[in-house]
Amino acid sequence: MVFSCHTRSSYSITREVSRKGVGLFSGQEARLTLRPLPPRSGVVIVRKDIVGPALSLGLSRVQGTPRCTVIGHDAFSVQTVEHLMAALHAYAIDDIGIELSGPEVPIFDGSSLPFLDMLEEAGLREQGEKQIHCLQEPVYWSQGDVHIVALPSEELRISYTLHYTGLRCLETQFFSVSLNADTFKKEIAPCRTFAMYEEVIAMIEKGLLKGGSLDTAVVIREGQVVNPEGLRLPAEMARHKILDMVGDLYLMGMPFYAHIIGIRSGHYANTLFAGELMKQMQKEMV
Repeated sequence: MVFSCHTRSSYSITREVSRKGVGLFSGQEARLTLRPLPPRSGVVIVRKDIVGPALSLGLSRVQGTPRCTVIGHDAFSVQTVEHLMAALHAYAIDDIGIELSGPEVPIFDGSSLPFLDMLEEAGLREQGEKQIHCLQEPVYWSQGDVHIVALPSEELRISYTLHYTGLRCLETQFFSVSLNADTFKKEIAPCRTFAMYEEVIAMIEKGLLKGGSLDTAVVIREGQVVNPEGLRLPAEMARHKILDMVGDLYLMGMPFYAHIIGIRSGHYANTLFAGELMKQMQKEMV
């Protein structure tokens, strides 16, 4: 099956915008600044607290996935990039400068909404078009009970099944969305990162979660959501897993159409699958 070719507008932002926040894992306050860049600049990251060359985005920059996605090079790394990357992906931002004054992108409220707010405050600037690659052949990745499949499609759709055995509010959740700026903002961006109460306590005791609170994540204890306000949307946890996947797939650095189906996947699986998907698309473009 051969799909028709598609193009989409490519964007940067019109002006600089900044916001301060705390890192979920490091607990360190950092200022995040987004700057406009000219066409074909790509995504460029600078750590203002470290002297070293800028970091250009790409799958080869992934250094680890310890409950988040960490990217970097020899001079520095940046932790918890996925919620920002998801916002850039959804708004088709191909060229942007990112400056951080610390080791971790602020968690804010645990969702992508604060990053969308920054992009909208800065304003989007169209600067050309990019061709969208339509996947021609299926791609799959599996390990144990974790699976991700990409099927040919004339849209970018992500479907996700979440399953945690024995936990009532997480036993099975499913959500599917045709991804664009509007659907991401309404259906995916508000959804927060989540964790089990027992995991949170263990990580805090080990000093691995210094910026966590009920203001930055959904916490589940004995099958119930602890947060007083409850969930923002039905199947919020499955939707957040889609948010994470949107951010991790952005690291490929190229727009594409496919139907991605994820089952119990997280950052580790997402980034490895993205590598397999990238290989297949490069093969199809020859």
